[in-house]
Amino acid sequence: MASSRHGVRVGASVARARRIGKEDVIAAAKIEPGVPPSCAVLTPEEMGRADRAAIEGGIPGFALMRNAGRAVARAILARFRPCRVAVLCGPGNNGGDGFVVAAELAARGWPVRLALLGEPAALTGDAAEAAALWDGPVLPLSPAVLEGAGLVVDAIFGAGLARPVTGAAAETLSAWAGLPIVAIDLPSGVSGLTGQVLGVAPRAALTVTFFRLKPGHLLLPGRLHCGETLVAEIGIPASVLDTIRPTAARNGPDLWRDVLPRRRETDSKYARGHLTIIGGTAMTGAARLAAASARRVGAGLVTIAAGDAASAATYRAAEPGVIVSEAPVSSLLEDERRRTWLVGPGLGRGARTSEALAALLASGRSVIVDADGLSVCEGRPDALRGAALLTPHAGEFARVFGPVGDDKPDAARRAAAATGAVVLLKGADTVIAAPDGRVAIDAAAPPDLATAGTGDVLAGAASGLIAQGMEAFPAACAAAWAMGEAARRVGAGLIAEDLPPLLPRALAAL
Repeated sequence: MASSRHGVRVGASVARARRIGKEDVIAAAKIEPGVPPSCAVLTPEEMGRADRAAIEGGIPGFALMRNAGRAVARAILARFRPCRVAVLCGPGNNGGDGFVVAAELAARGWPVRLALLGEPAALTGDAAEAAALWDGPVLPLSPAVLEGAGLVVDAIFGAGLARPVTGAAAETLSAWAGLPIVAIDLPSGVSGLTGQVLGVAPRAALTVTFFRLKPGHLLLPGRLHCGETLVAEIGIPASVLDTIRPTAARNGPDLWRDVLPRRRETDSKYARGHLTIIGGTAMTGAARLAAASARRVGAGLVTIAAGDAASAATYRAAEPGVIVSEAPVSSLLEDERRRTWLVGPGLGRGARTSEALAALLASGRSVIVDADGLSVCEGRPDALRGAALLTPHAGEFARVFGPVGDDKPDAARRAAAATGAVVLLKGADTVIAAPDGRVAIDAAAPPDLATAGTGDVLAGAASGLIAQGMEAFPAACAAAWAMGEAARRVGAGLIAEDLPPLLPRALAAL
């Protein structure tokens, strides 16, 4: 399995190739990307391959199913008092897990009622073997099965569901309101690939999945249907990831901790990087927030390029450690030490933004594009080629690339491939995608971040890390994670100005 260092080598190779020439970019991009095993997220298709690899390696499929059902039963016993349980099974392996759960709970004296979607005679393979463990009646799946139940175990469909739920399953799913639900793998009706609700899905109190998380556990709205999510090991060896080589990960320190900028005794402010931010003339707060966060994550120098004398005076009256310049972008670009630029926050959609963006992208510098820098490229994704990082919210993304659609990781990946830039698609389920196919899902941001200016702080933090030498993908992941950690330290009442001073504490806690 590719280590985190392997993933960084891929990004570094692509970045070096971009500075050399197009042919080298193509050659470098052919290096197969990977993510650390500890934070890998598997699509339903990849999870199927993991199951098959384990079985081919000598672990019986029924043993995996039995281990899965027992893991769910243990989770129930640890969290709920004995009560009447309705176990609802589907016709596939998810239903087989449900039969194991029913047998385990009944053996411990819990009153269990089991219902099946379809006929017992239609069960095959491991699911049929699991059904043989259950010696009670098998009822047809219907809302009537829920009568008198104090707990429901949802084993109808798993993560691989790809079509809307209909018929008896939909009727029963719709009747679960008010009952505590334990979902096996994913709440039935939630797509494991996209997190979308396919027709109808219950909201579980607990979801028990196996081996690794799936995208549907992290993406909205699926994440809201999962409740507490527990990942259980069922005997699949981690070595199967060596052949699967997943490219999706849950964002967290394992993904980028090893490449965070390190302080050295010989450092100077120039060695720690110089970020230049194109400052707006009206909404000056945006550039100031970005500058504050860039400095807090360690950038050695931060310059705001003001658009006129009046805005320059406003910038100079603020944080004294920020350099303010009224020189044109063309003059500032003559300084080769200005390797990293942020364009967009508070700029507006006028000619100044378009001209600055075009000049910066043509310069070969590391360019981070946010807010209005994206909006001026409406319908023209090619205008962003050459950027290092794009940080759109859903509305800005739609202006440039079209609607996000139901599959957020796929949309971000396509945008990254189209522009050659890392794409940080902001939201309550932020997705960061690299041109080489890697994607990270950040599902830990608290809702307190939904306030004006936090996007500027995020863009500044990512820019500050890139200025210090981080590749754009790990820098974007680290900035998004640190924002969530900082926000949790504030809680209710958070405003954007609270965040920059807390960013270094969040990162130092690692």
